[in-house]
Amino acid sequence: MSAVKAGAQAATKYLRDSYNEMRNVVWPNRRQVIMHTILVIVFSVLIALFLGVLDMIFAFILEKVLIR
Repeated sequence: MSAVKAGAQAATKYLRDSYNEMRNVVWPNRRQVIMHTILVIVFSVLIALFLGVLDMIFAFILEKVLIR
């Protein structure tokens, strides 16, 4: 029985500590969220374009080497 009680106390302490930590979080404002979202989208598109160009280059090279 004491193991169950100790587990319940540990879980309660964890939840209490988590709640207290969440109160200390500085949440971003709306403008920051929008700017960071735009940044992630732009960065993702740029990486996709970069990888697409590399894919086309490698496909072209392989086609020229294999088909000759």
